[in-house]
Formats: sequence, structure tokens, C-alpha cells
Amino acid sequence: MRKHATAIGRALALGMLALSDVVLVALAAVAVALSFGLGMIFMIPPMAWLIRRRTRLGRRLNGTWLGAETQAPYLPPPLPTRPQPDGWYRHERRLYKTPRWPDWNKRWLWMISDPATWRDLLWLLLNPVIAGALLLLPFAVIGYCLVTPWHPNPVAMSLGLGAAVAAVVAMPWLLRGYGWWNRLLLAPTAKSVLAGRVQRLDQVRLAAVDSQASELRRIERDLHDGAQARLVAMGMTLGAVEELMEKDPVAAKALLGKVREASSTALTELRGLVRGIHPPVLAERGLGDAVRALALDSPLKVTVTVDLKTRPESPVESAAYFSISELLANAARHGGADRVWIDISAQDRALRVTVTDDGSGGADPSLGSGLRGIERRLAAFDGVLAVSSPSGGPTTATFDLPTALLTGGGGDKKPKLPRWKVTVIGICWGLGWLPLFPQGMAALVLKLTGQSELSWFYALYLPEPWQWPAIIFNIVLGVSMYATAMLLPIRHSRQRWMAEATPSRLWFCR
Repeated sequence: MRKHATAIGRALALGMLALSDVVLVALAAVAVALSFGLGMIFMIPPMAWLIRRRTRLGRRLNGTWLGAETQAPYLPPPLPTRPQPDGWYRHERRLYKTPRWPDWNKRWLWMISDPATWRDLLWLLLNPVIAGALLLLPFAVIGYCLVTPWHPNPVAMSLGLGAAVAAVVAMPWLLRGYGWWNRLLLAPTAKSVLAGRVQRLDQVRLAAVDSQASELRRIERDLHDGAQARLVAMGMTLGAVEELMEKDPVAAKALLGKVREASSTALTELRGLVRGIHPPVLAERGLGDAVRALALDSPLKVTVTVDLKTRPESPVESAAYFSISELLANAARHGGADRVWIDISAQDRALRVTVTDDGSGGADPSLGSGLRGIERRLAAFDGVLAVSSPSGGPTTATFDLPTALLTGGGGDKKPKLPRWKVTVIGICWGLGWLPLFPQGMAALVLKLTGQSELSWFYALYLPEPWQWPAIIFNIVLGVSMYATAMLLPIRHSRQRWMAEATPSRLWFCR
């Protein structure tokens, strides 16, 4: 009973909210007419913002009340206009002294060219009709039957009242259908998902280029300050040896000993530099053994657990290895930890690594620590990093690299259409003709032509004020059933594609 009472309350609230959309539709119609009729295009951005506020509320209620979480489908906003070398701002073929008008023009074009803007407008236009038919019509019929004297045909009135009561009882399922309708027009499209992914890949590309440049500068600095300086010193020492070879063989021999020590030190530094670029043990033995070797060199007590059936690709291994190395170094330098636990496992086709230490905690990526570098490194592989580091410890860092493994537990199997969806599709294809054609279109023709032969068209037995709503409801129901039968498989395929294509988000929790 509590479930049905909650569903009825939510249905009434959503239905009344949908009826209030009529005012917003009228305002949108006026704004569109003035914008394209009189050229008052400045009315489009505030109107689009108002509509998006309404659809944002619809998506939030769709997730919290109806259990159908819906993400925003809008294309990424345009980037701010950057000045040219001469200080002017260009938009198409025009130059501006300030970025105000270029940014406004780009934002206006962004709203107009975004298909989600027009899908929001279509949803806003149809939402009062759909919500009224699904959520408010049963309550209206019951109210009409309670306050209106019985029709001379009590059978028709009883049938209508019984259907309305049954609809109220089935309100949780009607709410689910209304949630599906919201997702149909308010959910992201493949184009918006692809545009967001392209923008994110551009950002990742810039971050990768910056990271690569900084890595090259580090290698150049290490070579210049380390091995190169030692090799120069060795050359100068060998020159001195040549001069002392005949005059003072003992001193020349001592200098040769120093040259040998310098060459050994330079070789050690070069090997360390090579390990910093790509450790040989990582290329030869894989991620698990490379992390175990890293743990042996650490001053901390490190426990490594590896559960990988397949080996990731070399770039993924390198990113995971250096991320683990940075987390281990942070635990030793900043966390004051004594023990570290490293777990490397496969989650379907994703590579998951968890590093936990018993340090003092307080790690915050926003402070510019090495966690930012890990974030940039993982971003190239759609990596997700989560850090939990309360004050006093412990610190737990977990990162996932999706699709890092070539095979996984059922990861290559395409999910089949759920059984309930197959059942709904069969019912819609099998019974959709009944409300659409005989009870909808045929009753509409009889109503328009004024035929006295009512036959079995139940809508024509209702009181006069309710005949047209019943006919329209039958037509809408039939069209909705056929649309459901066609769109459910399409929606299932799209959701699977977007689940594979949606870029992962880097997030942190303290």
C-alpha cells in the first residue's frame, strides 16, 4: 500500500508539473516567433537556458523518483575565444576588440545547432499530453464519476470507472512508462556522446603532449647533469693521463682508477635513466614481476597480490607501473607509512589496481601533488582514479583502466535483450492495433461523421465531454505501443554502445 500511495503522490506531482509546462511552451513559441520573425535573436539564449533548467529538473526527478537515471545530452560548450597575435578576436570573418561578442555568437550558435535543444522543445511540447494521458486521466475519470450523476448507460460508466481504478492501481508501472518516455527524448544521443568524447580526447592529447615534453626535459636534464657531465670529466681526466703517462706513471695510474669509477657511476646512472623510461623487467616479465621488483627496492614493507590471467598491452603496463611507483614513493616520502598493500586484479576487461598504506593520510590531489601526474598519465587510457585519504589514515588509491585486457570474463559477449523487454515488444506488436485502429481511428471517423451506429466502440458510450479525450487516448496509446515495439531494441543497442563509448571520469573522494 505504501508503494502505491507513493506512486500516486508522485504521479499527481509529475502530472501537475507537466501541465504547468503549457506556460513554458507558450513562452517558447513567442520567443521563437520573435527571433525568427523579427530577428530578435537575443531571446533565444535565455529561453534555451529556461528550457534546460526545466529539463534538468525532469532528468533529476526521472532518476530519483522513477529510477531511470538520465544524463544531460548536450554538446560540449564552445571554448572561449582566444586573441590573435595582434590582440584582436576573430569570429568567422569579423574582428572584435573584446571577446564578448565572439563568445556570445559562439554560444548562440552552439544552442541553436545542438539537436538536444530541439529535442528538449519537443519533449516540452508533448509532455503535458503524455503525462496527462498516463498520470492524470485516471484521476480525472474517477473525479468525474464521483461528482457527475450516473449516465443513462451505467454499463459504460462502470467500465470507465473500472478502467480508471485499474490504472490507479497500476500506477507504478505507468510511472515506469513515463520514465521511459522521458529517457526517450532527454537521454544523450550517440552524437552528443561522441562529441563529448572527441573534446575529452583533445584535452587528453594536449595533456599527453605536455607530459611528453616535460618527460623529455627531465631526461635531457638528467643526462646533462649526470652521465654527460661524468663523460666530459672522464675525457678531461684521460687528457691529463696522456700528459702524465711519461712524467708520472703513478699519478696517471691513479687517475685511470678514477676514470674507471666515473665510468661505472655513469653506467649506473644510465641504467637508472633507462629504468625510468621503461624498465627492462617490465618488458620481459610483465606488470606483476615488475611491481614485485619495485617492492623489493622500497624501504617499506610491501605486500603485492597479482591476479591477472592475461597480460595488458605495453603502454597500459607502463602507465600502471609508473602510477604504482608514484603512489609507493608518496607513501614513503609524504605519508610516513610502514606497510603498503598492492593488489592488481582483472575486473572483466578492466585492470584494477589498489594501493593501500597505513600512513597519516591527508593526500589531496588539488594541492598539486604527484597524484595530478598520475591523473594525466591515466587519462590517456580513460583511467579512473579514486583516492580516499582521511586525516590520520589509512590512504587507499584505486585506479581502473577500462578495456586494458584483451579478454575478460564474459567481456566479449554481447548482452542479450532482457526477457521483460522481449515480452513488452511482443505485447505491443500483438495488441497495438486494437486501441489504434478500431477504438481510435474508427471511433474518430464515426464521431466526425455523426454515425448513430456505435457498435462496440466504448469511447462513444462515454459522456459527451469524455468522448474526445478517450478517442485521443486510444490513438496515442496505439501509437505509443508501436513506437515502444520499434524503439526498445534500438534503445538497447544504443545504451550498449554508449556504455562502451562513454569516457570515464576522473574523480577523487577524500
